[in-house]
Amino acid sequence: MKPTMNDMLEHTRQQTVERLRKRLPPGTRIVLLEMDDVQAPPAGTKGTVRGVDDMANILVAWDNGGSLNLVYGVDRYSKLNAWEDENGKV
Repeated sequence: MKPTMNDMLEHTRQQTVERLRKRLPPGTRIVLLEMDDVQAPPAGTKGTVRGVDDMANILVAWDNGGSLNLVYGVDRYSKLNAWEDENGKV
């Protein structure tokens, strides 16, 4: 049976989720660069990744107490290394 477009899109989404879960395991520190949402934390807010859901949303516990998720491919963030996180450099 020939795969449908939906089958191909589902496979691509699953690959994206797996790649994100490897790149951003729980505990990974990130910094927000841009989020188009009225409830978004300010750019520069740091957070800790809680996980990646099946739709490729990045679940974040923001240092300011918020928990608004990042939408992969829409919102912009940067992964922090330990030195950047400890020294406040981005």
